[in-house]
Amino acid sequence: MSRIGKRPIPIPSKVTVTIDGQQVKVKGSKGELDWVLPDTIKAEQVGETVQVSRREETRT
Repeated sequence: MSRIGKRPIPIPSKVTVTIDGQQVKVKGSKGELDWVLPDTIKAEQVGETVQVSRREETRT
């Protein structure tokens, strides 16, 4: 994964992020976003950031 792809994504104070398996929900003052990640990608919330990574480090 590229260096920029390894950076954690900061979550602003008025934004709520919910990660349930591959389902990701983001709610903020400007609206709501809901999407499903591909099976090869995983996301986890670490404190005030979201870390997105590949499940396997192999190239396809």
